[in-house]
Amino acid sequence: MTGPVGRPVTAVFLVVATAVFLVTVPLFRDFFDVGVYYGTIDQWVHHGGRIYDYLSPGTRYGFTYPPFAAVTMLPMALVAWPVAVGVSIALSAASAALLLHWLAGPVIRRERWCRWFAFVVAGCLFALFEPVRDTFSFGQVNLLLVALVFADARLLATGRGRYAGIGIGLAAAVKLTPALFIGYLLITGRRRQAALATGTAAAATLLAALVDPGASRTFWTAALWDTDRVGSLAYVSNQSLQGVLARLQPDGGGHLLWPACVLLVLAVWAYRARTAARDGDDAAGFALTALAACLVSPVTWVHHLVWAIPALVRLTDTALQRARRGHRDLLVVCAVLYVILCSSMVWLWREDSTGVGAFLGSNAYVWITLGLLLALPVNRRPPAATAPAASGKVSSWDSHRTPL
Repeated sequence: MTGPVGRPVTAVFLVVATAVFLVTVPLFRDFFDVGVYYGTIDQWVHHGGRIYDYLSPGTRYGFTYPPFAAVTMLPMALVAWPVAVGVSIALSAASAALLLHWLAGPVIRRERWCRWFAFVVAGCLFALFEPVRDTFSFGQVNLLLVALVFADARLLATGRGRYAGIGIGLAAAVKLTPALFIGYLLITGRRRQAALATGTAAAATLLAALVDPGASRTFWTAALWDTDRVGSLAYVSNQSLQGVLARLQPDGGGHLLWPACVLLVLAVWAYRARTAARDGDDAAGFALTALAACLVSPVTWVHHLVWAIPALVRLTDTALQRARRGHRDLLVVCAVLYVILCSSMVWLWREDSTGVGAFLGSNAYVWITLGLLLALPVNRRPPAATAPAASGKVSSWDSHRTPL
């Protein structure tokens, strides 16, 4: 890194350059999703409308989350539109800061970099990541959900696992994708935490049913199964296994292969996640679960891939350790993956995803996610530092020396 005199100048340059890029180059999403949330709550509270009947003006897109998500968004009924946007940005920024502290902090401390400068660099890299950019400009809830889940991971890592599960349960009640983390708790022997997560999700869902029984009935019997509500499965932004199959066979034939692909991915995930937990590497276990959730979800828009960030940090951490021993190949791989995931390259095939080149390019983020699931490094800790998974005390998050 640069010397003490040059660091402030370099930091200012990086922040300004990142800001200029963000306001000039990427597609700006006009806070579309927070607009859907705001319009839904306004229609529900002020006009007696129903949650799942609202459509954003001029579109066929409406509210797609479970009713509990709408309950958590009720304060939107009390504020003006600019305030709702500001709160969305603030929550995502706070979540991003926490994730950087939890994920990048141990790496920065181990490498003995200048802490404030390293966090500035990490923050700029984080902001340039396409899923993060889209989460902010759509006004999405992704980063907040990732922070809730990884708050539980931190509790497990710091020996306070008896309280873990609440964040996962709340995240699963807001959006179904994080429910796979309950599966992670189960397969790693943490039955108490899994029960707490399940109970939290069930209680939140019941609360929403008491607030609006009709909305709950509509969601669980109809809206949940209607994938047309979120858009075309074949749309290039859908970087899930289902999206790959839909683009491969737009007539719907690929849907028949989807259950088999999901089962195969879940089998790989269960094996690797259990191995990670057994070896005392919960950080890898949670990262692998996040990757698997993106792959098996019917719809994984590009902005949902903020769930891949923990895996990318883990891969970079391993690459830095290898580089200290003179092996820089993995560091190059990390750089290439990061550039691809910042490039918006999948949008080159937005209009036409037919052909071999398009099949490879339009699904690039899926291939990266799948590759990380298969090859993400799992670090075996010394036996003295490894506790049984069921105890909830396994930790590799704050390790300053992570064996390879």
